[in-house]
Amino acid sequence: MPLAEMRKSDAAWCAGEVPGREKEPALADFCTPVSGSSGFQAHCELCSDRGLQPVAEPSDSCWLGSMECPNLEFEYGDADGCAAELSELYSYTEEPEFAVNRKCFQEDFQTQVKGGRWSELDASRQKAYVMRLLDGLEVVDRNRRLNVARAILYLAQGVFGECDTEAEVLYWARYNNFLLYQMGTFTAFLEMLNMEMANSQACSSALRKPAISLADSTALRVLLSVMYLMVETIRAEKETDLPEWKTSRETFRTELSFPVHSEEPFALLLFTMVTKFCSGHAPHFPMKKVLLLLWKVLVFTLGGFEALQAMKVRKREELGLPPLPEDSIQVMRSMRAASPPAYTIELVEQQQQKRGHRSRRPLMKQDSLDIYNERDPFKNDELGADEEEADEIDGGIEGELDMLERDTVVQAVSVPHPPVERVSFPKGLPWAPKVRQKDIEHFLEASRNKFIGFTLGQDTDTLVGLPRPIHESVKTLKQHKYISISDVQIKNEEELEKCPLSLGEEDVQETPCEILYRAMLYNLPQYMIALLKILLAAAPTSKAKTDSINILADVLPEEMPITVLQSMKLGIDVNRHKEIIVKSISALLLLLLKHFKLNHVYQFEYVSQHLVFANCIPLILKFFNQNIMSYITAKN
Repeated sequence: MPLAEMRKSDAAWCAGEVPGREKEPALADFCTPVSGSSGFQAHCELCSDRGLQPVAEPSDSCWLGSMECPNLEFEYGDADGCAAELSELYSYTEEPEFAVNRKCFQEDFQTQVKGGRWSELDASRQKAYVMRLLDGLEVVDRNRRLNVARAILYLAQGVFGECDTEAEVLYWARYNNFLLYQMGTFTAFLEMLNMEMANSQACSSALRKPAISLADSTALRVLLSVMYLMVETIRAEKETDLPEWKTSRETFRTELSFPVHSEEPFALLLFTMVTKFCSGHAPHFPMKKVLLLLWKVLVFTLGGFEALQAMKVRKREELGLPPLPEDSIQVMRSMRAASPPAYTIELVEQQQQKRGHRSRRPLMKQDSLDIYNERDPFKNDELGADEEEADEIDGGIEGELDMLERDTVVQAVSVPHPPVERVSFPKGLPWAPKVRQKDIEHFLEASRNKFIGFTLGQDTDTLVGLPRPIHESVKTLKQHKYISISDVQIKNEEELEKCPLSLGEEDVQETPCEILYRAMLYNLPQYMIALLKILLAAAPTSKAKTDSINILADVLPEEMPITVLQSMKLGIDVNRHKEIIVKSISALLLLLLKHFKLNHVYQFEYVSQHLVFANCIPLILKFFNQNIMSYITAKN
């Protein structure tokens, strides 16, 4: 059944208008149960007055405020589908520029092929026309260069004027982007991007304007759009790719990872654009496109989550370490997408309610065997009591948080949904437990001090004088012993520090991650602070400040909306714009941290240190200091 019909049928059922049944009082006529004791008592009293059956009180895990918390349709991966990732590059205010790009292409194309279509040309004529367009990028006239760049952008977008379906547009976009790269388009656009970054006239003009709009970043947006379309299209692998396309992909990855014509990788140029924007010297830079391109360049050059997992497995084999107990990516994909916490007000009400109904429980003997615990019919009651106590402790901790920083909670009246089947999961972490060597040493040290009175240092094999349960505990700990790559790297660094002359210099492998870190090292604190500044400006709970940066320069039109519909459309566009910026920054930071930790743990710690210094943790908490489900529902 289509979604619209389902919504209509749900509305009709709630209003009692379904054919074949008597019209009953609508659910909107009486109060629906809300979280908390007072709201549910009012609901029961109102239902008893009307002679209706009250709805069961919602549990803490199923209701958040007055809204149900279903699982989200979310896939934990490197990126979304190709069509979704390409569409996020544009904003709704850029829609008229599609027609401008098409017009620039058709005017130039008809001078060469009168009455022809791009899709009808053979490969040789297509290459000849692309070479002619690239020659047009060398002219002195700035407007002429911009028109040629728009024509190339129309090709990269898939010549949508000649296509009838979305699949056809995606096919021609993929074909054209590989063709453009093989003809050297990316290198030509990289030179133009450097020219636009060094354009002091555009920077000074943007600084003098009281309000910056789309018109101030037209040339940069065209250049970045072409480069993003090429990176995103060539990055995605498909089984139907031609052999020459696979070769071009590897060549492109090497070109982006290892600097050939310049002294720095391409990602460092984009980081420089971010810092220049945050410093206020170039407020017209289109940050959303820069961050999306930077994220996709890092995914392409360093590798995504699955490539990272493969590198981790390969590196453990090289170091002679046992294989990983599980694939962390698969574990994360099997977990729930979002488990939002309850509000502080609700936790206080639940805590007060539980304190009123609390009764003293007699002490129960702890069973010795876990197998017997599972078969004990009285174990469920004990577990329920323990869970109640744990919820009370959690509620007390949350209740002591600063409530002034939280948004006002407005509980809306909603229609109760049909009961959802509860799925019970086994208690414990979803991944295998890991024990370090130091954990075993600390456990034995405490046990020896208690039972013997002296310690044996780092000896974990001698268990003389210890009781039998300690033997079993040590055996269990050793079964789950885990040696990480970081432990090996730290040990090697300590040995190099002790014997620098005899061991000599460390042989560092020239990987894309190592080259990127070496290039970022000098200005690494500035890069992290700039990313967090933009993330703060895009935070949903951030307040408008005079000293904050303007991240809406590439979404606000030159003429502000005058009708209500235009204002609503712009508001949706601004929210979407912020959400995409948040996604790109969080994704690239997570990817950088994961790759730096695999490359060397001290690189990871250095980056993490500067993130902590820049108040990254309170900034992340800003996103969780709200009703997560309401935030996701409003944004989508």
